[in-house]
Amino acid sequence: MGCSDKAAVPASATAAPAASAPAGTPAPAASAAAPPVSVSVVHAAQRDMAVKLNATGTVVPLTSVDVRSQVTSTIRQVHFKEGQFVKAGQLLFTLDARTDEANAAKARAQLAKDQASLAEARRQWERAKQLLAQNFVSQGAVDTAQAQVDTWIATVAADQAAIAASNVALSYARITAPNSGRAGAVNVFAGSAVLANQTALVTITQLDPIGVAFSISQRDLSNALTALQGGGAKVTATLADGGGSFEGRLQFLDNLVDANSGTVKAKAVFANPASKLWPGAFVEVQQTVTTLKDAVVLPQASIIQGPRGTIVYVIENGVAQPRPVKLLHAEGGEAAVSGVQPGEAVAMDGRQNLRPQARVVVRAPAAAASGAGKGQGKGGGNSAPAKTASQP
Repeated sequence: MGCSDKAAVPASATAAPAASAPAGTPAPAASAAAPPVSVSVVHAAQRDMAVKLNATGTVVPLTSVDVRSQVTSTIRQVHFKEGQFVKAGQLLFTLDARTDEANAAKARAQLAKDQASLAEARRQWERAKQLLAQNFVSQGAVDTAQAQVDTWIATVAADQAAIAASNVALSYARITAPNSGRAGAVNVFAGSAVLANQTALVTITQLDPIGVAFSISQRDLSNALTALQGGGAKVTATLADGGGSFEGRLQFLDNLVDANSGTVKAKAVFANPASKLWPGAFVEVQQTVTTLKDAVVLPQASIIQGPRGTIVYVIENGVAQPRPVKLLHAEGGEAAVSGVQPGEAVAMDGRQNLRPQARVVVRAPAAAASGAGKGQGKGGGNSAPAKTASQP
């Protein structure tokens, strides 16, 4: 009996610690709960957002004409300097026109001769009519005289047409500017021989106004067509070398979609009085095609592209709630979305660590801009729990 009592004492002694172990070790229970995730938030804003199309364009002249001679001849004189601005109709070149001048003089002399013959034929006709009244000649003689008058009238008309033709040929010796613009390099000089419709004498390029050619994606074609019908949407062209920005209007959309690129050719027209837009220069084109009224706007960085779609994490009562959203338009780091109400807090920095129903603490971003700080100041009041979470 004594031995059994001694054996029972150690057994009870060893059992007591085992019974008290759960009450004295709270660590396993605490580790079962995940710690809060520290995030910064932005508040969804509601405002109008312009839908803009961005593309790279090329400055192109509205008109550019290669001036050529219509006759084979020799340059007699050049009346302008290369690089000079010329007006439509301004004399540029004079060709050797001595042959055409002689032909025109010959045609005028022939006209004078035939007009004299016509006057004589009319006098004979008048005399024949007087003799017929006195019964000195027959009616046949009068008819013959009248036929002579008609013949010379036709001859004079032919002479006048010949003079007109000689004047046209003579006008080819004076080459004028077909349009106003800047003259390029002069390829001929006085004494140079030129071939009809082959030798390019100079190129006249219009600089004011001037065009910018670019391409519009097929998905934006309907908006561009609507803007074109309304008088042309405003288009901004910015020179890549920091030469400034210019505002123009959309004027042209091509009548087909390029099957290889899925784009449509477009052209905008710009006033260019200072000639800062030069043909061939590259520009960044931005076009406003429509405006989303009262859109809910978020930073693009707050949007998460997942395998199940596009979501954001909305912070409600310190808990992250996944919210499916639809992206309406994105530009310049901002995105217009549907599925979020204005003023709701959306996770920004730290969103990649969130899971549905995760507890969060809101912190201010490390480097907040003064404007952004105002937008996130509403969440700054929740920074106290962040300190509490960091104490353990």
